Amino acid sequence: MSALDYAGRSEARATDLKTLPDVARTFFSESAPRVILAGTAIVVVARSFVGSFGLVDLATVGLSVLLIGFIEWVIHVYWLHAPQDSYRMQRMKTGVSHRQHHVDPDSVGFLLLTAPDATGYMVVLLAWHATWPLLFAGVVGAPLLATYLTALATTYFLVGYYEWVHLLIHTSYRPKTSYFKRVASHHRLHHYRNEQYWMGVTSRLGDHTLGTAPAKSDVPLSETARTLS
Repeated sequence: MSALDYAGRSEARATDLKTLPDVARTFFSESAPRVILAGTAIVVVARSFVGSFGLVDLATVGLSVLLIGFIEWVIHVYWLHAPQDSYRMQRMKTGVSHRQHHVDPDSVGFLLLTAPDATGYMVVLLAWHATWPLLFAGVVGAPLLATYLTALATTYFLVGYYEWVHLLIHTSYRPKTSYFKRVASHHRLHHYRNEQYWMGVTSRLGDHTLGTAPAKSDVPLSETARTLS
């Protein structure tokens, strides 16, 4: 891997992070989490100026949480694991950094998004939320702008949560909750068993719904899990 590949990226190793404060310091020292946090805060403040929070907003939050499993799955499968000769890879470069992440899963520099990548995702989500939240608001007769901002703030928060969980999985810190044990095992199977399965990180809903969460014993050990070739 060339020096250029690492330009501007953290040289930290996730496996060197052994305590929760270690993880938190590294997480908030990186530019992408700060970009996501700032974007979330801006949308939350904007939402506070357009009316009170009610049952429709709670339903919107619930739908956002439900959909994130499918969003993770689609992005992981079609963007991050795009074929090497595809337009997405050659022109859009959607999976270049992710391939480096598979080569060296514990490099924080390729584990977390960069600030430009995080900004790009937030712009895409800005457009995506012009679809279903507005349709939902129209169906239930809720204010369009308030519903839109609630959905956007929730998804921005979930993007930050994704980054946090993804980092935590690769560190030496091991929370004891059953939820974390499940998501960590799920993601490690993706990296070290077979890259074609277990595509979710914070949510396994997309995998279970779309058939990419088989039993470990049903999937052969892949020779390309580290190279994606």
